[in-house]
Amino acid sequence: MTDQGGVCIGIVGAGMAGLACATELNKQGIPTVLFDKGRGPGGRMATRRAEHDGEMLFFDHGAQYFTAHDSTFTATIGKWLARGVVANWPAAGENAYVGIPGMNGPLKHMAKSLDVRWGTRITQVRSENAGWLLEHDGGAEKVSHCVCAIPAEQTADLLSDVMPDMARFADGVVSDPCWTVMAAFDRTLPIDTDTIWAPKADVSWASRNSAKPDRSGPESWVIQASAVYSREHLEDDAAVAAPKLLARFFEEAGITAVTPTYLTAHRWRYSMPRPNATPRVLWDEKRRIGAAGDWLVKPKVEGAWLSGRAMAEAVVAAL
Repeated sequence: MTDQGGVCIGIVGAGMAGLACATELNKQGIPTVLFDKGRGPGGRMATRRAEHDGEMLFFDHGAQYFTAHDSTFTATIGKWLARGVVANWPAAGENAYVGIPGMNGPLKHMAKSLDVRWGTRITQVRSENAGWLLEHDGGAEKVSHCVCAIPAEQTADLLSDVMPDMARFADGVVSDPCWTVMAAFDRTLPIDTDTIWAPKADVSWASRNSAKPDRSGPESWVIQASAVYSREHLEDDAAVAAPKLLARFFEEAGITAVTPTYLTAHRWRYSMPRPNATPRVLWDEKRRIGAAGDWLVKPKVEGAWLSGRAMAEAVVAAL
């Protein structure tokens, strides 16, 4: 490794890919700074909080769980288990894990030891003096290397002027949408399983969120529509989408409808990317810029982690 004087890696996006990249770089003694438009860790591993009648409700309304097949990711999960930020969730399978107390548990754990600028949206990336200037509403940050660890669609927009080939590649990635309903009830629904997976149905996934490890509160469900259904109803208002999808849930579950005490919906426009056959990262060593994310590997938490880790390895090799 060459002299690292003056090196600082700017990472746009503090989701799993960005945090995995920064964590590995920091282990190597390489300074990083992350920028994320969100108020805190989450993204598609977000946990929605809502207060209703003086009671706090919690819903994992993005990724429902994650699995591990790669040995390095499996080892990382082992460390998270030891630190109490994830737990096994047998209802979703022997190799299924969830963050605790919410899905963003491991993200919070990773972020606490890193320099993350929450609530900071990078609006433009500009080349400057063999480095990069990351512009945001509050000013700009000069970094030596730039990593975009955001969804493909956002990567395409951000890099369109400075890295058109990389932007075109990202623009070619198609992501499926997903309508997600969050519902709470004053009684236990008469469903004898905590998870329902039906990929060919309108409701492709539903889970009793309140039954996940380390969860509390009333009976609550997260209901996710299939890509086909979500695309057909993509422009519905949330106030229309929520009761409509809940009704389909009751029909497909074969139970009598129950009036929820709380009901809302979230539209994920870019929920499930369909990766092309590519390396795990896009990286231009000469220009010191690259992109990482699950859209380059597989649309899973593990895919994002693997891409972020591979991005860190590419940066280290270039120094």
